[in-house]
Amino acid sequence: MNQLDQLPIPLLQWYRENARVLPWRSDPTPYHVWVSEIMLQQTRVAAVLDYYRRFMEALPTVADLAAVEEDRLMKLWQGLGYYNRARNLQKAARQVAEDFGGAFPDTYEGLLTLSGVGEYTAGAIASIAFGVPVPAVDGNVLRVVARISGDGGDIARPDTKARMRAALQAVLPVDAPGDFNQALMELGATVCLPNGAPLCDRCPAADFCTARREERTGELPVKAAKKARRIEARTVFLIFWEKKVALRRRPGRGLLAGLWEYPNELSPAPCPVEAAGLSDGPAGKHIFSHIEWHMTAQIVEAASPELPEGWVWADRAALERDYAVPNAFQAFAGAVEARL
Repeated sequence: MNQLDQLPIPLLQWYRENARVLPWRSDPTPYHVWVSEIMLQQTRVAAVLDYYRRFMEALPTVADLAAVEEDRLMKLWQGLGYYNRARNLQKAARQVAEDFGGAFPDTYEGLLTLSGVGEYTAGAIASIAFGVPVPAVDGNVLRVVARISGDGGDIARPDTKARMRAALQAVLPVDAPGDFNQALMELGATVCLPNGAPLCDRCPAADFCTARREERTGELPVKAAKKARRIEARTVFLIFWEKKVALRRRPGRGLLAGLWEYPNELSPAPCPVEAAGLSDGPAGKHIFSHIEWHMTAQIVEAASPELPEGWVWADRAALERDYAVPNAFQAFAGAVEARL
């Protein structure tokens, strides 16, 4: 991977001229870096910005995060998806409070002990917030390294990741590890793109990039095909009583654990309450990492306010304030709002 030896100087110059202005970069405390990196997992920067600002306004310190009630935390996270990220944030915040005296561990190894913090996140926090010379290797970085070096290994394999991580460690500038890591992420996110043609004319590594020279940018990186998702047909029951909608909490483990939802079952399914009126509602689809829900709604006018145990009625104010309904049900938001 000798091509990587040429990378640090032009990459850092490019980054200092082209880096996006982002709120966590203006004040890169360990807390700010950590929360932003967790939010950015599986989520685009543009989608994270408003959530990050709102989160920091509500929970400006790690102590605030450790103390907040879970329903409030889930409401702040509503719409970002992958809700276990938020639960792990709170677990880690409590570890910081209980095991580290309220201050983040300042070593890569110490950061790895926090709940939900893996090699990439630990590397990002350590290098950006503490100046520790350690790589932060995510999917964007793996793509950049594979193309520059011409490495044809499967980037989903641990041995390929370890090889690329070691190659980056060897060229990491010890006086600017945070900028170097952020520059690699930025290059992968904005120039060395994953889909379609990379913007090689804007790339600081273009002159020594193996994939560009050998016209292999469409082949690299190599990544094994994912297993096909399972498809489930589900019926969603939008149940109303006097300008309130019925919600139930999902089980504490598994998909969307502990969140509130409109009652739904595998199709076909009988209405779960006595109905005074029943009509067809909108359809929707939501894609999870391993499963797709293909949903059709039934709009139910309840015959009485009686609900199964554990279900609740929520009016418009309560729905907006208290209950985190995941984006999986976004297709039904308009039908619900029209009846509240």
